[in-house]
Amino acid sequence: MKLLQRQEVEVYYVIPSLRRHLAVEMKNLNFKQKEIAHLLNIEEAAISQYLNGKRGNKIEFSDGVVSEIRKSAGLITDKLSLLREIQRLMRVVVESCEICKIHKEVCDVPGECEPKLINCFGR
Repeated sequence: MKLLQRQEVEVYYVIPSLRRHLAVEMKNLNFKQKEIAHLLNIEEAAISQYLNGKRGNKIEFSDGVVSEIRKSAGLITDKLSLLREIQRLMRVVVESCEICKIHKEVCDVPGECEPKLINCFGR
């Protein structure tokens, strides 16, 4: 396995999975596929792939993160709210240390890696 930076993991794994979960939750809220695509600012074909589990399926989030995604699904009404909710969800993934679990799952992170050791969160 290749070593990726945390930000690469976010781009390649976390954001696609967030989009998949948002698409599913929006579908559960009775949004049409075309409307979901418009609100998430992605192609309708991508929504189809998210809904069918063909895209954004490489990681699973904890129940806590999924609960936050459910909240966000109903709050996205335009591009500004999309940006706000994705950023909020990314903070949840980072601050809950879910990103560390995902990072270790998808790449060759040294076993002794800890956020404080490498200043991962810039604190």
